[in-house]
Amino acid sequence: MAKYLKFTVLVVLFSVFSGFSSIPDHNKTNIDVLHYSLNLNLLPEAKQIKGITEIKFLLKDSAKKVSFNFYDNMIIHSVKLNNEKVDFTRHDNKISFHLPKSYVLGDTLLLNVDYEGTPEKKGLSGFVFGKINGQTLIYNLNEPDFASTWFPCNDVASDKALLDIYLTNDSAFTSVSNGKLEEVLTEGAKRTFHWKTYYPISTYLICLYSSIYKNFDDYYVSQDKKDTMAIKYYVLPEHLEFAKKDFEDHPDMIDVYAKLFGEYPFIKEKYGVAEFLWQYGAMEHQTITGIGSNFVSGNKYFSDIYAHELSHHWWGDAIAPGTWNDIWLNEGFATYSEALYQEYKYGDNSLRSFMLSKFSKFFPGVLYKPGTDLFSQTEYDKGGWVLHMLRWEVGDSAFFKILRTYFETFKYQSAITNDFKEICEKISGKDLTKFFDQWVYSGEGQINLSADWQQKEIDKSYQIEFDFKQTQTEYEVYNFTLPIKVIYLDGTSETLKAAINKRKSTFTFTVPKKVERVLYDPQNWILLNLSNNKNNK
Repeated sequence: MAKYLKFTVLVVLFSVFSGFSSIPDHNKTNIDVLHYSLNLNLLPEAKQIKGITEIKFLLKDSAKKVSFNFYDNMIIHSVKLNNEKVDFTRHDNKISFHLPKSYVLGDTLLLNVDYEGTPEKKGLSGFVFGKINGQTLIYNLNEPDFASTWFPCNDVASDKALLDIYLTNDSAFTSVSNGKLEEVLTEGAKRTFHWKTYYPISTYLICLYSSIYKNFDDYYVSQDKKDTMAIKYYVLPEHLEFAKKDFEDHPDMIDVYAKLFGEYPFIKEKYGVAEFLWQYGAMEHQTITGIGSNFVSGNKYFSDIYAHELSHHWWGDAIAPGTWNDIWLNEGFATYSEALYQEYKYGDNSLRSFMLSKFSKFFPGVLYKPGTDLFSQTEYDKGGWVLHMLRWEVGDSAFFKILRTYFETFKYQSAITNDFKEICEKISGKDLTKFFDQWVYSGEGQINLSADWQQKEIDKSYQIEFDFKQTQTEYEVYNFTLPIKVIYLDGTSETLKAAINKRKSTFTFTVPKKVERVLYDPQNWILLNLSNNKNNK
């Protein structure tokens, strides 16, 4: 998603920024956009843009009326359909017009809108004409549905399209966007940067950054060794040396994620990072992540943010959320990708340590369908825990096959939670209806479990009995498999498993030696609060 905040204290700010007036649940529009061409003249002193947007689109039905999202404060000079002016109306931040003749299902149309104005500030940041140390820096942050504050579009994440974007500013400025830089044109005191995507993009990921940047490059070699992709960095001049240190792990991060999930999905374009002035984290704009200037320190304090945003290029960018009800498919996946990177580089203990850092005794709300609270700790951290528990449920081999299959199946498209569930079930061979209901669709909070145990000697062996009671009030009964490590008097140990599916459960095991102590879920696979752990020897 849009960003990731490193410090817990900053997570509180999610609630401040999540009061969006309307979040589209799904794509109800009758259009399918194929291509956007954005030609923008940036006027920082006036804090205005002058734009011409061309939209190539298909009709999905035989309706006589078409609407595009575009905020009402922007001044429109003309609207043309297939090069002919059309009358239009404006209402509820949309432009609408009747088709001048009978078009049929599947017809391709070309809309041209000539406009200017100051984009309305909406959402997490909006379209910003900012300054830092006396220097102009222009940028945007659209998530979830605010691209239409600065260009007309079908502002729905699931409607992906190709993009050409032309950014004109003072010739001293470098203007950066999605995709690949095609050309730079200089005319007098102005310079235009033309960026082009070869892979489809959601509107909320379309971006620009324009400032007097310093630029430096790195590269990544694809897994099959056939492609060498540029990694491009755009930073404030005073942060150049800091950025060289902070950003140097990106090739390795891309390589690890490509090994785990599948090849970097925009290999024909680039990956990049650009500094912007939104100081609550970062934003995974497709192929060019925005990073708050406060997070470039030269000390690698914020490598987890870089790993998080990069992983979104698999989870969120390549696979868009089918609806904003499914944002955990972006944020939970990116959080767990951080954990997987730590595990890949530093081992099991790092995975465990990371997951404990994301543990909370209570996650409010349900993971699925968060309403306007899109960027809560629940979506990020509980979402990551759900994937961690899924891995325990299905096993490592199935889990990583699930991730790769999900990525390959929905790459350059969009997906909803049920799409992911179906792949999980197909690969694991398990009915995961209860798992998804309790952790994604219905369950709030997590398991509260009281436990005690006792043992007795029987014919030179020992019988150990465990009593469990689920005490949470938010969800009636969780089904889960609890690993129990029993440690014997001689220091040896083994792990037992209790398949708990009732409010109260008793399990009896026969073990060969006397038990000294027990540890419940010692590797922290389950989102669990444990109480009343009686140690009855």
